[in-house]
Amino acid sequence: MTKVGVGANAEKRDGAVANLLANAGEIMTEIMDRRCTRGAEIARQLRFSDDVVQAIAHLDEHWDGSGLPLGIAGEEIHIGGRIAQLAQVADVFFVAGGPKAAMDEVMGRSGTWLDPKLAETFQQLASSPDFWTALESETISQDVFALEPATQRIDVDEDYLDDIAAAFGQVIDAKSSFTSGHSERVGFYADAVAEQLGFNAADRRRLRRAAVLHDVGKLGVSSAILEKPGKLDSEEWREMHSHADHTTHILSQIGVMHDMALIAGSHHERLDGKGYPLGLDASTISLESRIITVADIFDALTADRPYRDAMPVEKALHIMAGEVGTAIDPRCFHALQMSLDGVCLKRVLPDLP
Repeated sequence: MTKVGVGANAEKRDGAVANLLANAGEIMTEIMDRRCTRGAEIARQLRFSDDVVQAIAHLDEHWDGSGLPLGIAGEEIHIGGRIAQLAQVADVFFVAGGPKAAMDEVMGRSGTWLDPKLAETFQQLASSPDFWTALESETISQDVFALEPATQRIDVDEDYLDDIAAAFGQVIDAKSSFTSGHSERVGFYADAVAEQLGFNAADRRRLRRAAVLHDVGKLGVSSAILEKPGKLDSEEWREMHSHADHTTHILSQIGVMHDMALIAGSHHERLDGKGYPLGLDASTISLESRIITVADIFDALTADRPYRDAMPVEKALHIMAGEVGTAIDPRCFHALQMSLDGVCLKRVLPDLP
């Protein structure tokens, strides 16, 4: 309750609280359905096994049948889902209150939320101090990945890379109701601009993936900031700006996506050097990044946001025209206009080269 409508005026906050009180069950069902059902769909698109897909679909089901969204109980719940449910409960309370809080919560939910046999197994494992020390290790990410079979290898072709990009685009956009479809649309616009600029099919495909993944760094930004209905304060702006740097870092860690990391992460750089995170300028920003920038700005202006409604296309183009040469590359803007001419839109800068 204390987090509902933070930053909004009293009228909007009261309305949000009233909506939560009146529709809590429906809201929670929708949240869990999005988390589990959409999560399972994304896992399937990433070509994970049926076991992984089903485990994700059952992530918020409870042993006693009180969970969501399916309301199944006991051993109807996939064993992977039961283990993950226990693990997330333990982790939340471990981070908040330490080992005792985690143990108390797991055992307190044994037989209701959690499989009693799994809770008992967890109690046995957690009796060792080394168990909790491992959770606090600075190398926990590497330690977890080291548990994978050493010989496991997955061949990734171009179609699989497209599926991976599309799946992560859905993950990014699910972070906020106001970003639904944003990643896919930016990929679409970037591809259209690249086509106008004469990119070949292979380079367009690579660029489209980078465009779809340009906001992957927002997974590290609080939803309270992404959906804040008012102006962001200086600290919130710093966190929001960090998403571009996160995008570069995340993609650079993935071998098959390493080459698109800086391209995707530079979508808030400006030709005049006043962008972020690196302050690149016209001499250092790649054409691919400039394309993603114009696609991103156009979609941001023509889609709903927490602080304003979507703009008409003509108004968005007029605003963008004022940024040509400073934030927006003239060739890319002209190519965007040319691609939009297919739906009979008036160009606002017909004399661009």
